[in-house]
Amino acid sequence: MKLTFLGTGTSIGVPAIGCDCEVCRSSEPKDKRLRTSAMLETEGGLRVLIDCGPDFREQIIRYQSPYGVPVAPFFDRIDAVLFTHIHFDHVGGTDDLRPFAWFGDVDIYAQQDVIDGLHQTMPYCFKEHLYPGVPHLKLHQIKSGRTFTIRRPYDNTVEIYVGGSSLDGKMRDHREQRFIPRATDELEVMPVRVMHGNLPILGFKIGKLTYITDMKYMEESDIPLLSGTETLVVNALRFKKEHHSHQLVEDAVEFSRRIGAKHTYFVHVTHDIGTHSWANSQLPDGFEFAYDGQVIDIL
Repeated sequence: MKLTFLGTGTSIGVPAIGCDCEVCRSSEPKDKRLRTSAMLETEGGLRVLIDCGPDFREQIIRYQSPYGVPVAPFFDRIDAVLFTHIHFDHVGGTDDLRPFAWFGDVDIYAQQDVIDGLHQTMPYCFKEHLYPGVPHLKLHQIKSGRTFTIRRPYDNTVEIYVGGSSLDGKMRDHREQRFIPRATDELEVMPVRVMHGNLPILGFKIGKLTYITDMKYMEESDIPLLSGTETLVVNALRFKKEHHSHQLVEDAVEFSRRIGAKHTYFVHVTHDIGTHSWANSQLPDGFEFAYDGQVIDIL
């Protein structure tokens, strides 16, 4: 199983609009951070997107499957979208899922407040008579502590629309068949409640991976849900200056040690941390700041 960090930045991204600090002016690619999101892929062919923020279109065009799917830009079935919470930097790219509806309904797993929020912000996706071209979203309510399974147990053939044009403006306007083989494995996902200030949101434990963003703290009663975590992805906003709804690096290190993770990757990072290379040099062994496009193995 492999996890690709599509974005590792906080809600304003890095560089930040209107900022001329040295980090925002850095030419180092690892200092440029789109809004936090990730793609999880299994050896058996499942693909799971975690959050779909306003940078999703750019992220998915850049994305290359670590399992060598010969499509660039990436365009293949997404078996599930997991939403951590309703804030715009985590759901603002949902409309850009529309091309993936060619493969069938896009399955979205989220808390009820996120489902309600999507109905409010994207009502055109849930009418009885849908406008042609809108993303077809199938919403599944999930709750902390209740495991659910993602699977694709059957082969399928779908019809994909092919548009665009040649360099001299000759339009393409046809459909082609695309074979989608069944996935040979399954993913069990355990939603876990964490607190984003006063807002209850979700992290996800998938095998030995735990993925959490935007956390300020976690209730003691929910800690046992993370038993067996070896790889932790967790938010760490900056080194100093307390924030009302996000933990700092020191908090994230303490949390990782508390649950016994072997290796921890920090995401949802702001420009306040310094450059990627300097910030990593300040961390203890077993901890690192993730960067956009980084691929890690989850054993």
